[in-house]
Amino acid sequence: MGQSYHLSQVNIVNEGEIKTGDIIISDGIISKIEFGKKLQTPTASTFINGEGLHLLPGIIDDHVHFREPGMEDLAEISTESKAAVAGGVTSFMDMPNTKPPAVTLDCLEDKYDRASRKSMANYSFYLGTNNENYDEVMRASLKNICGIKMFLASSTGKLLINDEKAIENIFKNTGHIIAAHCEDEETIVNNTNYYKSLKPNEIDSSVHPLIRTDEAAYIGTNNAVQLARKFNTRLHVLHISSAKELDLFDNTLPLHKKRITAEACVHHLWFTSDFYATKENFIKVNPSIKSADDRHALRMALRNGLIDVVATDHAPHLIKNKTKDYFDAPSGAPMIQHSLQAMISLSKNGLWDLTDIAKLMAHNPATLFNIKGRGFIREGYYADLALVNLKEEETVSYDNTLYKCNWSPLEGTTLSSRVEKTFVNGNLVYDQGRFFTEEKGMRLEFERE
Repeated sequence: MGQSYHLSQVNIVNEGEIKTGDIIISDGIISKIEFGKKLQTPTASTFINGEGLHLLPGIIDDHVHFREPGMEDLAEISTESKAAVAGGVTSFMDMPNTKPPAVTLDCLEDKYDRASRKSMANYSFYLGTNNENYDEVMRASLKNICGIKMFLASSTGKLLINDEKAIENIFKNTGHIIAAHCEDEETIVNNTNYYKSLKPNEIDSSVHPLIRTDEAAYIGTNNAVQLARKFNTRLHVLHISSAKELDLFDNTLPLHKKRITAEACVHHLWFTSDFYATKENFIKVNPSIKSADDRHALRMALRNGLIDVVATDHAPHLIKNKTKDYFDAPSGAPMIQHSLQAMISLSKNGLWDLTDIAKLMAHNPATLFNIKGRGFIREGYYADLALVNLKEEETVSYDNTLYKCNWSPLEGTTLSSRVEKTFVNGNLVYDQGRFFTEEKGMRLEFERE
């Protein structure tokens, strides 16, 4: 962390304001912020002219699946973190459905070791839950991991927890944030069996929201919310996908006082069920992408505070598997490289502005997870930063997609901005298509009692 930079006359997007100023980065941190006048470039600092560009706090994605260990044919920490920093994402939190699943502290430490050697971005990992690993959950330190993950409905991997006593014991006794995939398994199974009873070879991806319905989402989310209310558990509901679920959340409290929080994912904010006709299984995700009315409700919920953060649920799969018949094709899509740009493009529709994006994708994840020294552009904070050009467009193509799986559901989409540079811990790791991989990301630290 020995590099030093002077960003001059850049539009700083932070804490509800956009102000032109200068920033000095040294020893990995933001050492000086000055508004109203230009600073002198310190000796041995690299000068960067920021005129006309916008500087955001580095994006913190609280929901990714980087597939390592065990599924390196789909993705690796090295490849996906490279794609992340190209999109201005400087920190990620990875899910436990790997091979083996991360349901023990030993497995978790193996993932941390891998990331320390391979990741270009900062990182943390969730401890998975199942019907048998209660003791591991209770041993996990509040300061060492981002949270614990509960799959309350089946999805990719075999981490479904369906023993009511096991679920209740964790909700009752853990001090961790429970990040939960909430759908009703019985509803999904019944709907799946019904559509399989028809002509399964003629079924296509358009039935996905008819199988993984808004009712399945509501029942699952309601069950988790009621448990959290009963035991005062710190619950974070992942990838809200329907209007119906929004009645379960509260926007009357500031984020730091909420015990129940919610996440939306970029694909649910971008696509609707109309896209199945052209995107087919490439937008088959769990929970499903639903109607235009659901998408509108999610967008409004971000504006009014019912949903607290935006993430990606980045989940790579091979093209050869996504092009199988509907029932055989896996769920999930890679999104992390273009999540910030997608949100900026949506801002052109008047849905939100750059300060809202900084709040939903950096400030709020940092606050929600009590991340130490990140998520804001403040003196003394780590210099995790994304420098964005709002005047240049970028069209997503297979040629410029960096995921190991080599595809994006946004392929062919022209986005209204371009990420110019990304800093991680004060190091310039991405600069207009060039990568500097010598410096690795750091393990996220959490300020919790």
